[in-house]
Amino acid sequence: MEAPSFVSKARTAFHSAAAKAERVFFDFKSDPSDFDKQQLPKIHERTSKNEDEIRSHSEPKHSKWRPSNIGTKQDWHDKFKNIRIGKKAAEDTEKVENPTMSVPFYDENLYLLNMKNDIEAKNAEIVPSVESFLATDRASIPPLSVIKQLAIAVEAGKKSKSIKSLVASPGDSSSTREKSGLSLSSVRALMLREKEEKSSTEFRLDERVQSLICSLFDAEGGDFLRRNFGTASEGTIVTSLTRDIHGAPPDSLLVKISEVIGSFRCLRKMALFWCRIVDEMRRFWAEERYIPGIPIDEIPDLNSCLLYQRFQVINCCVSRKRRHEIATDKLDAVLREASSNAESRTSEVTVPANTLLYARLSNGELALRLGADCPFGDHKMLETGEAVYSPVTQEGPLLTEDVIKETEEFVLRTGSVGAGCSQLLSDMQAFKAANPGCILEDFVRWHSPPDWTEPEPNNDSIDSPVGIDSRGQLSSRMQKEGNLWRELWETSKAVPAVKQTPLFDEDLVVEGILSDLEELPPSELFEPLFISLLGLGFIMAEAKLAKNNNLSSLFYECKGYVVATCQRSSWSNKVDDICQVYETVETMMVNPEEILKAMKQPEESNMTGGELKRRFKKMSLNFVGKDGDSRKSSPKNVNSDERPSSPSFSSFFDSKSSLFAKKPPKPETLSAATPDENGWTFV
Repeated sequence: MEAPSFVSKARTAFHSAAAKAERVFFDFKSDPSDFDKQQLPKIHERTSKNEDEIRSHSEPKHSKWRPSNIGTKQDWHDKFKNIRIGKKAAEDTEKVENPTMSVPFYDENLYLLNMKNDIEAKNAEIVPSVESFLATDRASIPPLSVIKQLAIAVEAGKKSKSIKSLVASPGDSSSTREKSGLSLSSVRALMLREKEEKSSTEFRLDERVQSLICSLFDAEGGDFLRRNFGTASEGTIVTSLTRDIHGAPPDSLLVKISEVIGSFRCLRKMALFWCRIVDEMRRFWAEERYIPGIPIDEIPDLNSCLLYQRFQVINCCVSRKRRHEIATDKLDAVLREASSNAESRTSEVTVPANTLLYARLSNGELALRLGADCPFGDHKMLETGEAVYSPVTQEGPLLTEDVIKETEEFVLRTGSVGAGCSQLLSDMQAFKAANPGCILEDFVRWHSPPDWTEPEPNNDSIDSPVGIDSRGQLSSRMQKEGNLWRELWETSKAVPAVKQTPLFDEDLVVEGILSDLEELPPSELFEPLFISLLGLGFIMAEAKLAKNNNLSSLFYECKGYVVATCQRSSWSNKVDDICQVYETVETMMVNPEEILKAMKQPEESNMTGGELKRRFKKMSLNFVGKDGDSRKSSPKNVNSDERPSSPSFSSFFDSKSSLFAKKPPKPETLSAATPDENGWTFV
């Protein structure tokens, strides 16, 4: 039998509701004084019967919600009293104010939509203020709550494909799906999408968000999230730790972004704020401005996280673009000046009395040097005897770890060396432009000195072997027939580097990076943010705790665990354990007496240690070998001579308890908010 359609269900429901109301009103009108004693049981009986009948037709299969019934006599008295005296408006008002009134038929999709809106209203995230970050103690490590929020984001981000999909997602959705044509769930999705788009626009235009962006990208920096990292002598430790865990330097923009994003308590607003950051970076690039907190002109540090490497590439491209513009303007000025002096120049003049550089050809004519940088030692061109100048060449590509991996895979798959040939051809063309009248041997002497052999000082040309030029000779590989260098030399033209087709297009590269940053998988965003902020906390803690004889040993055990864990590719599965270790470090910083007291407590007196034993037993595997003994070697950034002998990291957690009773939960859904005892909320 074919299932009843949606319209037939609705018609049945409304007819039943009307019939029930009519009977109830008739019973009450006939004898209102005996309503409580006689009619109320009948009403309940008929109501139950009608609800059972309607439920079989109109109830969704997977519904978990039921409208509440009116279960008190007083409610019935008030309701029928209003009907009897004609206060219909009161009844209507009651219906509006209490939408969960007992009605046999309801629309689950609309109910879920209202519920979601209520949850969002209750969990409306307050954007952190700039003032709160300006008031941050420079000597304090990042709060544990921020680390936990980033840890939750790392876990939850694994379920989304990209940041854009995370921003566009309407949140948790109902498991109910209508099988008919244009269902109400489709309408609900459209309504939610419209609301999310409006919310995104309001978030981007929020004054507090604008203030945070301005503070982050302030070139002066000010006091916004500025922290003290110790003395200059500890710089080696700072550099070592950030590289060991593959994070970002503690004073970089990325670390500040980590703390700001971790201060949001909603995953979607974290993603929205990141998109706002990318927009600001795009504006900086369009205006050829450097991103603050990132080195201006340094090649990407492959020991840092990929996100930081991409920031470095953007700033390097800004520098290269500026240099290219300066070189282009200089070359154009040289050409204009040479053109204006062309008529007055004579062949008797060796070098014109101006800033232009010329080289005399073998036929006695002067040729303008284009793109010449500086003389190459005291070398002379073999054919003309003119000085050899080093040319301004195109700069090589900026390689991040992902680009290097892609290049290696391409070379292994195709066997191509096209990129190397392109760079070689570009250098040849730049050398010819800077050294008119040069030959291949001149280029080899400048570009690849090992492939050129100078003649013996007292060697007479008469006694020289056949085939050897008295001026020197090329290497055997250069003299082979079909040599690639010679073929490229013969096809190359004299073109200065600034006029050549770019080998590395800065505009194309940066646009690609910015587009990738908008489409990042959430794991590739939140994982480096978590690691970078974690590194800042340990760097600051080490500057203080390394000098404490009572706590230094425990701190280095915590640090060793974090370094060993973060060096693994699957470290994101250990974020809960890392948070527990960070909580230990924070307690050592804020309340060292509590740690020392816990370390002195006997194991028997610790009644809550059983759970902690199980929780941290897996942590001890990082420091225990196959034979069960502690490892003698430590992570490379932890010097064994810095740590005095003490109980091991695992034994501390086996016997001490109360400090680590809080464990960041793994939320089943990001839309549900659970207040913590410290006042912050997991979302």
